[in-house]
Amino acid sequence: MSDKNLVPLKDRIKILRTHMPERDAEVRSRSFEEVNLGLVAADALTEATRCISCAKPGCVVECPVGVKIKDVVALIYAGDYLAAAAKLREDNSLPAITGRVCPQENQCEGGCVLGKKGAPVAIGNLERFVADFERTSGQLGLPANAPATGKAVAIVGSGPAGLSAAGDLIQKGHRVRVFEALHELGGVLVYGIPEFRLPKSIVKGEVDNLRRMGVEFETNVVVGRSVTLDELMQDEHYDAVFVATGAGLPVFLGVPGEHLNGVYSANEFLTRINLMRAYQAAEYDEPVYDCRDRDVIVVGGGNTAMDAVRTARRLGAKSATLVYRRSEAEMPARLEEVNHARQEGIQFRMLTAPVEMVGDEKGWLTGVRCVQMELGEPDDSGRRRPVVVKGSEFTLPANVVIIGVGTTANPLIQSTTPDLKTNSHNYIVADQQSTRTSKRGVFAGGDIVTGGATVILAMGAGRKAAASIHEYLTTGVW
Repeated sequence: MSDKNLVPLKDRIKILRTHMPERDAEVRSRSFEEVNLGLVAADALTEATRCISCAKPGCVVECPVGVKIKDVVALIYAGDYLAAAAKLREDNSLPAITGRVCPQENQCEGGCVLGKKGAPVAIGNLERFVADFERTSGQLGLPANAPATGKAVAIVGSGPAGLSAAGDLIQKGHRVRVFEALHELGGVLVYGIPEFRLPKSIVKGEVDNLRRMGVEFETNVVVGRSVTLDELMQDEHYDAVFVATGAGLPVFLGVPGEHLNGVYSANEFLTRINLMRAYQAAEYDEPVYDCRDRDVIVVGGGNTAMDAVRTARRLGAKSATLVYRRSEAEMPARLEEVNHARQEGIQFRMLTAPVEMVGDEKGWLTGVRCVQMELGEPDDSGRRRPVVVKGSEFTLPANVVIIGVGTTANPLIQSTTPDLKTNSHNYIVADQQSTRTSKRGVFAGGDIVTGGATVILAMGAGRKAAASIHEYLTTGVW
């Protein structure tokens, strides 16, 4: 698509990046309503005007699902928002979701030329704008499906990898059925990300769009227990299976006292909030140990830890503190989430590591014994290794502690599929490009292969899997 921007190039680069409107911090810290409010059309036009229409757009190179961003932005500039949404959906089955939770600053926006001397084009905000415009307009621009191939694909897991693969495969004419272990569809999108960052209605809307395209869904099916991979292929006659179960097994600290009442994994805490409706406490019985007027500590520095501590604040915590063993510069959480947390009154204790959970005689948590850390030489992650400062022990009061330091692979499918190769950490071994596993007809991608990563990287794996599955079903070659 040629550059039809009428604003001279020298003037475009002078336009400041448009700020996304946000709900007031004091108000939102007591509410689960969405924090970011979205762009209005005039602001979207201003932001689209900033694009300098690179001959070789780095934003596309850095997008894990290969969205034709330059074309999308040009359509927004032209005011054809529905065409922009349709262009998005050619490569991204979940634009309203990725427009909200994708770390664009490290991916598409990180490849924007404008970012070298100033602020990159707000690609994520524009993506959200057109996806929301399409949804509210009622004029859905779903891509057409190819003629039916007669082939059937089972997808295990309805998270971002599974949904992305489903969207691509249904377009190629295959029958697609997604199996989900829980009672709600969306995987980590619904159980792991809180309402104030990603409303459940947005996820439901994107799932419904896939339904309209012909994707079938079945909930409450625990593959590996309700049915095995072999049974799916041999008894239910699926021609291929894509395993996209994520990495949902929580990791704990391994310190004394983690058994005390009031200690949660971030997975359990957020799942109870999201799927058991604790964010609607007026209508639903409280499914978590009451955070109101209590001291809550969340351990970790990633987006999950940030989600947990901001959620605790909204549940009425007297104090909500994030404890992280490195400095803020090493935190993997998105800068936007860190800034929002600070605005909402979250306390940060950097260079601090828990060494023991302390409780009373009845088994209830009363505090966390910690040590101060200092940064040493870089470790394998490239971040400076935290080292204990001798004699620095101290205790923080706490009634609730939430451990958000990571997850690992759930072993259920692997344990019931002996010819499915895994590594020493029980992740499924799959080729990085083709997503093929050691078992013929079985593909795997997303967190169950790589370990915990971002929504968009999982979606990228889903797209790779769909292309590889289509090739296999078309040629029969393994």
